[in-house]
Amino acid sequence: MSLAISTEKIIILERMIRTATRIAVVTHVHPDGDAMGSTIALRSYLKTGWNKECCIVIPDACSETLDFLPDADDREHIICRSENPDAADGWIAGSDLVFCLDCNGFERTESVAPALLASNAEKVLIDHHLHPQEEQFALCFSECEISSASELLYRVLMAMPDVHDDCSVLSMHALEALMTGMTTDTNNFANSVYPGTLEMASRLLAAGVDRNAIIERIYNCYRENRLRLIGYLLGKMKILPQGVAYTVLTAEEQRRYDIHDGELEGYVNMPLAIGKVKMSIFLKEDGERFRVSIRSKKGTSANACATRYFNGGGHEQASGGRLYIPGDIAEASKAPEYIEKAIEDFYKNS
Repeated sequence: MSLAISTEKIIILERMIRTATRIAVVTHVHPDGDAMGSTIALRSYLKTGWNKECCIVIPDACSETLDFLPDADDREHIICRSENPDAADGWIAGSDLVFCLDCNGFERTESVAPALLASNAEKVLIDHHLHPQEEQFALCFSECEISSASELLYRVLMAMPDVHDDCSVLSMHALEALMTGMTTDTNNFANSVYPGTLEMASRLLAAGVDRNAIIERIYNCYRENRLRLIGYLLGKMKILPQGVAYTVLTAEEQRRYDIHDGELEGYVNMPLAIGKVKMSIFLKEDGERFRVSIRSKKGTSANACATRYFNGGGHEQASGGRLYIPGDIAEASKAPEYIEKAIEDFYKNS
């Protein structure tokens, strides 16, 4: 059964778009395929369907593996705050409507958050994570039982009167971006797949989306460095007696393999292919912290683990967080010890 979108909310959203003169579309830090797919699709809709002046503001650059997503016009209207903070903050300050996609609140945008807090614009949330910060928004489309922000955006757009549940009304560029976002956030339909997810995919295919070309760009265009590093990481991976696999990637190892941001997307899922592994934890050193990704099989809560021990959270089987140096651990070399103690405590108190 497809997700029902409130008619009352659609009426409000249509009014907001109609009366807006300048629009900002924002997503979370380290934007992934779902973040970029949903924001690019929304910008395409606002541009082609409403002829609105609209820019995408991202906290930092997305992975090179997603370079195929933005077209030439998108590239002129994507502002990366880490590269041009004045332009990013200025665009948000001058906008009278702001969309936040694939993040449950301003905090997930990190460096963009102060501009969002200072903005007097109406703000709309379209997100699929737990605990939406509804008080920050004039209008919220929030649903956890859905594959991705891209799928939720698709449902919202299908409910709009000008689209009238006909995805062929949207540009092919938007449809391809939506398919990309949904594909990456489900790990190519391996998790978080609902009946509506497959229905959406079917309709996008019927509308002419070339899924094979998208799969080729997402999964078969990596540099050799990535595969060699993955082999190395699987070799150093540790499996604890509780059935938890963990891998720690240091800054020195990233330099040694010349790995680029985003090139290890999906690695955290690989240890789950081992029958006895119930949860996989991947730590990547990033300045004075580790970025943490956690995936689990049903019956084990990645969200609870991320929330309790890694300053994070997310979905029940897919979550993330941070481990701070020196806030949580004295130095980077202490990360394995911290993980093992955390897992021991997690299973003792679950």
